[in-house]
Amino acid sequence: MTTHTTIAVIDYGMGNLHSVAKALEHAIQFTTGRSVSINVTNDKQLIGSADRIVLPGVGAIRDCIGEMQRLDLIDTIKDAAANKPFLGVCIGMQALLSHSSENNGVECLDIIPGEVTRFAEKLIDPSSGERLKIPHMGWNQVSQQIKHPLWHNIAQHQRFYFVHSYFAIPKTAESIAGSTTYGHPLCVALAQENIFATQFHPEKSADAGLQLFANFIDWDGSYDSSGQ
Repeated sequence: MTTHTTIAVIDYGMGNLHSVAKALEHAIQFTTGRSVSINVTNDKQLIGSADRIVLPGVGAIRDCIGEMQRLDLIDTIKDAAANKPFLGVCIGMQALLSHSSENNGVECLDIIPGEVTRFAEKLIDPSSGERLKIPHMGWNQVSQQIKHPLWHNIAQHQRFYFVHSYFAIPKTAESIAGSTTYGHPLCVALAQENIFATQFHPEKSADAGLQLFANFIDWDGSYDSSGQ
């Protein structure tokens, strides 16, 4: 019997919405016999009725939060993050934290306690002594810090694609689902109950990204933080 799943990709006018939707469509082939409807939308009723929620985003955090406020989506996003399988991507991940130092300081959604801060201007590769470019752009290995359904069939130290100048520092290390190193270790994936979020772009990360999206489509939102 085919299970039907509806996914709302929240459209607040910031960035990579349709590339995320297209990647989700491609990922369906890797799922366990599901039919999937994907809506790129800012309609609160459609978001509220969807089975799963994706919050993507690129750009400046002030503009992202500002558009969420202008469209009256803050409460809708918080309600979805409290009740449904929820995936944040890039700025969509950063927006879930409490505060960002970008744009002289911006209050974020405060769903996952923590801060977002900028890479140091003089970021040095400790192995070579060379100065690293900001933003962190391109492919980098991700170390899976926890056992989680969204890492299913994804190899440890798999490479994913990044574009960012700011990074998340969650309040508790238990929230860190994945890390990488760029000048220093940094958190690039977060997990909290029914929420998973990535700093990297699954939609730009070839087969590994499609597998992560497929895992999200199959995920029922449950997560045992003890790793059992």
